Amino acid sequence: MRRIYPLSLEEYKRKRRFAETPEPPPKLGKKAGHRFVVQMHRASHLHYDFRLEMEGVLKSWAVPKGPSLDPSDKRLAMQVEDHPVSYFDFEGTIPEGNYGAGTVLVWDVGTWEPLAPQPVQGKYVATTDSEAAAMLKKGDFKFRLRGQRLNGDFALVHIRARRPGSKGNEWLLIKKHDDAAVDGFDIAEYDSSVLSRRSLAQIGGDEDAAQWKSSRPAARGKLKAAWLAEAIAKKEKKKTSTTEDTEEHREKQNPKARTKAPKTSAGSSSKTSAKTSTKTSFVLSVPSVVKGLPGAVMRPMPTAITPMLAESVDEPFDDPAWLYEIKWDGYRAVGFVQDGVVRLVSRNQNDLTAEFPELQDVPKFIRAKNAVLDGEIAVLDEQGRSSFDLIQQRTGIRKGGRRVAGRSDLFVIYYVFDLLWIDGYDLRRVPLEQRKAALAKIIKPGGPVRFSEHFEQGRALWQAAKQQGLEGILAKRRTSLYEERRSREWKKIKITQTVDCVIGGYIDPEGAREYFGSLVLGLYDQKGKLVHVGQAGTGFDRATLKEVYGLLQALASARKPFHGPVDAPHPHWVKPLLVAEIKFTEWTHETQQGGLKLRAPVYLRMRTDKDPQDCILPQLRP
Repeated sequence: MRRIYPLSLEEYKRKRRFAETPEPPPKLGKKAGHRFVVQMHRASHLHYDFRLEMEGVLKSWAVPKGPSLDPSDKRLAMQVEDHPVSYFDFEGTIPEGNYGAGTVLVWDVGTWEPLAPQPVQGKYVATTDSEAAAMLKKGDFKFRLRGQRLNGDFALVHIRARRPGSKGNEWLLIKKHDDAAVDGFDIAEYDSSVLSRRSLAQIGGDEDAAQWKSSRPAARGKLKAAWLAEAIAKKEKKKTSTTEDTEEHREKQNPKARTKAPKTSAGSSSKTSAKTSTKTSFVLSVPSVVKGLPGAVMRPMPTAITPMLAESVDEPFDDPAWLYEIKWDGYRAVGFVQDGVVRLVSRNQNDLTAEFPELQDVPKFIRAKNAVLDGEIAVLDEQGRSSFDLIQQRTGIRKGGRRVAGRSDLFVIYYVFDLLWIDGYDLRRVPLEQRKAALAKIIKPGGPVRFSEHFEQGRALWQAAKQQGLEGILAKRRTSLYEERRSREWKKIKITQTVDCVIGGYIDPEGAREYFGSLVLGLYDQKGKLVHVGQAGTGFDRATLKEVYGLLQALASARKPFHGPVDAPHPHWVKPLLVAEIKFTEWTHETQQGGLKLRAPVYLRMRTDKDPQDCILPQLRP
């Protein structure tokens, strides 16, 4: 029989898979409850969930900056789906790939009472539940809190937002002037649970937390974005074997197949050596990983790697000679793991290690003493999708050569898709498919490093990625060797065609537009000269126009940076130090002006991680 849930909890039920999340099921509670809870929630963004027990459910609002005891703070509160009353004391970690994935902490608890709409002799007085329901429906709801951290009178006021795409769920959470008010209240001073006294980090890493009781099967180091796995499963009959093909898995399936641990030079087993190591909990013997790999040779560990890059193509394809992967939208990084320490290096040979302190644990989840990995550092949104905007927020976006404060609440994952060297063996001349099989064996599940899974059907993966709003996919020839350059053996297929262009100038705005009309764009030719490829005047809102205009003014120049003609009316030149990602439909050849031009270019974002010298005309790529 199909189970019928309370209507007010249908949205809560629809968004969750209760076999995979430790969150309580949707069950209606008692009608007369008057408790409140504030839960600190580190998902894709750190925020606070404010919940009032009312009408048998927890009426809920997501408050990005958290509630405040300062009456001058008007906190934006986004009303979300009702939650069951049993959610009141929920603490733990919602597994990756589930709605709201992240760690939850009970920040405050207490009771509340509704207040009459109008004060009596300057003070608000208590009222009935029925009047409270009417005030909530009207959008002007006053109440009094008695909690461990929040006390006094508050109001929730429904506002009519003007922002595009508004769902009409915007409210303001406002503290009233009373004896409980605190000027300059700083919520960051309170970072522990009022129930368990633990921090978010402690809850997230505690094996007694809710996640560890229900999500072990999900923590196997795979893709773990359930929406993608489901979409792929519908479109392809067979997936390639990845992290399931580990020595641990084979032993569980066939215990009799276990082999004796090889002896070390001192005569002790490698199992004993692994136990005495403080850096890794389990190390595979190198021969078991590289045995039989064609092209594996003994060489010293490389000190620098130039990452292999993919050629751009427009359309997805299916070919049994190729493997297909998700294109993670983050920072490309080569990881040098040596004696329990990892060094992360960008494609431009910049050291990224200090930027991401949580990745210092990568060596603990690699079954090798020393290794060189290739992958992408990414921040995931609530749907498990990598977001370049979020990773820029994490590191701090550069403005005028400086950085703003980064967001430490956004945690990163290192998605690894290639193994280049391991414990004395260079694998760069080993075919890709064998490199990935070896990589799957050495990744230990459960940490900040993930195996980037591959699939058999390119068109199915591309369609699934398109439906979920991902950047694109990669196609890699199974037999490809690792080339430290851009190669036709790897192909990137973006959902929309984009190119990174150098900004060489801008033109004045027209009509009611402010700041500037469009950006003047260029790419470098084979002689290192900047060639004009068009203008981008769309894709901006007023805030972006103002921000980009400030960057342009800081780089104003009297010198034209372009070689050859520039088909732009009365341009203002800037030093060619900024890179913008541009979406466009196709390349066109302008016969009058000569050279390639962008058709229908649209500004997407600034690319502070790209070197302007790397922005070259497409026909010149190797």
